[in-house]
This record gives sequence, structure tokens and C-alpha cells, in this order.
Amino acid sequence: MNEIITLCLEIIFWFALFIVFYTYLGYGIVLYVLVKLKELFVKPVKRSLPASDAGLPEVTLFITAFNEEDVIDEKMENSLELDYPADKLHIVWVTDGSNDRTKERQKTPWQGKATIHFQPLRQGKTAAMTRGMTLVDTPLVVFTDANTMVNREAIQEIVLAFQDPKVGCVAGEKRIAVQTKDGAAAGGEGIYWKYESTLKALDARLYSAVGAAGELFAVRRELFEAMEPDTLLDDFILSLRITMKGYTIAYCTNAYAIESGSADMREEEKRKVRIAAGGLQSIWRLRPLLNPFRYGTLSFQYTSHRVLRWSITPFLLFALFPLNIAILLLGGSAIFYGVLLAMQVLFYGLGYWGYYLSTKQIKNKLLFIPYYFLFMNVNVLKGIRYLKKKKGSGAWEKAKRAEK
Repeated sequence: MNEIITLCLEIIFWFALFIVFYTYLGYGIVLYVLVKLKELFVKPVKRSLPASDAGLPEVTLFITAFNEEDVIDEKMENSLELDYPADKLHIVWVTDGSNDRTKERQKTPWQGKATIHFQPLRQGKTAAMTRGMTLVDTPLVVFTDANTMVNREAIQEIVLAFQDPKVGCVAGEKRIAVQTKDGAAAGGEGIYWKYESTLKALDARLYSAVGAAGELFAVRRELFEAMEPDTLLDDFILSLRITMKGYTIAYCTNAYAIESGSADMREEEKRKVRIAAGGLQSIWRLRPLLNPFRYGTLSFQYTSHRVLRWSITPFLLFALFPLNIAILLLGGSAIFYGVLLAMQVLFYGLGYWGYYLSTKQIKNKLLFIPYYFLFMNVNVLKGIRYLKKKKGSGAWEKAKRAEK
């Protein structure tokens, strides 16, 4: 009887280990191979912008803001320095519910430089986007956050990507400004986003990027559709619904937004928990995308890159340790499973050590990796409770960013 139970536990253990490996490393390897195979037969098409400014489309730079008085001046200076004809670029701020001096700072000294849509009622970022988009009439809309700075060539690069008629959304690259004094929050976030950017670029080369980050992304105005007011990941839901209409998401590494990492791990936890909750919400609202017979390659990418991370993988990750112990207790190979258990103990130990050092403000990039990895997966589990708590509300508490 013990042999049967042990065999069942071993099957579950190896299944769990495979899913964890595939989610975080295996998919990247498979993706890289598929991209290389595809590009042996299909060469990327090089496109160019119109020869004169007259041929460039009008673009709206759409900025949502809630209590952002401290960054308005820097954001406006950054926006006005973008390399795009001034008569073709319209800067729009939508600020709902701000109770600081956000509205006043937008008007002085920037009167006439931007259009401001303000309402006193705070309903959340998604509602603000929906309201603001009814007032936009340019063919292309670039969304960006108030606290992120965009590189000078970003708008041109985004417009260039839209030269492909199959592209309905362009995802810019998110970069974390990591200072030498930054701790685990900014350091771990920076490492994570570098890896994410690599996967997104490969996704786009295979077929389509799987979602866009709200720090910088753009859509064709006619493809925008109002989202449920309680949507937590508006950028992700909006961009994926565009792909469900038959368009693709281009990933543009030459258009990037830079922001500071979270101020500390407590602030980073707020962000990660909300994203995890939004991921679970997105899986339900985008459930038709799980059908590979309808969406083919996109369904494969979506499931591999996003769904697994936000659903079963964290549970399977934390199940590996007790499963490993149970197999050993029931007579599994003492050497083989003993080594695997020792490796898990070492990994968790390094993660805890990274946590301990972060509480002492000691910087160690090597230990950021196991610490941040475990931290992300724990917060996926916490996201379930957050989603229940925030049900029906689109307003959320912003995580504080590290000072520059």
C-alpha cells in the first residue's frame, strides 16, 4: 500500500516540479527555440515612418493622475521634450478625485500646454480612462503614468510599430531606475523586469506580446472599449481584448518608460498583491483566450506566460516541500529525494537570508533572486484575499516609490 501511495506522491511531485520549471524557465527556452525556427522561414518586415511630418498621424499622450502634484512639473517637461511634431502631439491629463494640488499644478505654469479633464469624484483609474477616452479624437493614443519618464524617441518608435496594420496595440518597455542605495524592492523588481522584457520581446517575435504595462502603451483609438469599473489591470485587459479582435501587440524596446522601484518591500507587496489579484480577475474575464482551437498561438502564449503564474504554479511551488518530505518518510530514494530536499532547504534558506539582509538595508544582488521569487509567489496567494476584499471597487492604494 505504501508503494502505491509513494508512487502517487512521486507523480504529483514531478508534475508540480515540471509546471514550476516550465512556468519560470521552460517556457522561455521553448519560446526562444520557436522564434528561431520561425525566423528561419519568415524574415521580419522593416517599416519606416512617412518622409515628412505632414504624413505623421496625430497622437494623444494620455496621462491619468491621482494626487501627483510632486511629479507634474517633471512629467510635463518630459512630455514636451518628446521628439514628435508639437502640432501632432496632444497632451491630456485625466485626474479624478485628487485632493492635493494636482489640478492647480497642471494649470500653473503649464496653462495651454496640455488639456486637463478633472472631476472631484474618485472612481479609480479604469473609470478615469473610460471617461477620458470619450474626449479623445486622435487615431492613436499613448497611455503613460504620471510618475514615469519616457525616452525622447518613444512616440516616433510607437508610431513606427503601428505602420503594421495588424498591430492594434504597442507595448513599451518598462525599466526600473535602480540606485546604488536601493534595497531588495527596487533591486528585485529591476531583475524581474529585465527577464520579463526578454520574454515579451520573444513573445512579440513569435506572434504577439501578451499584455502591456500601464507605464507606457498605445492603442488605436477605435479599438478601445470601456472596461468594467472595478478592473484592476486595465492595461492588461484592454490590450488582450484587442488581440481577441484579431490584432497583435507589438513590443517596442526602443520606446521605454523609467520609474523608481518601490520604496520598500512593504510598498512592493501592495503592488504585487494587487497585480496578482488583477491577474486572477483577468483569467476569469478573458477566459475565451484559454481556448487554443479559437486563438491558437496566442492561447498558448497567454496560458504559458500569464495564466500559470497567476493560478496553479504558486500552489504547486509551495507543495513541493511537503511532498518531498512525505516521499522520503514513505520510503522514497533517500539519496535522490534527500538531495532534492536539501536543495529546497538551501533555496528557502537563501530566500530568508535575502529577507533578513533587506531588513538591515544590506544590498546583495545574488540573494535578491530567491527572496524576490518567493516574495512574488507568496503575494499571488495573498491576491486571492485582496480580490475578495476589493470586489466592486476600482480605486486602490498606490504603492510609494523610492526617492530619486
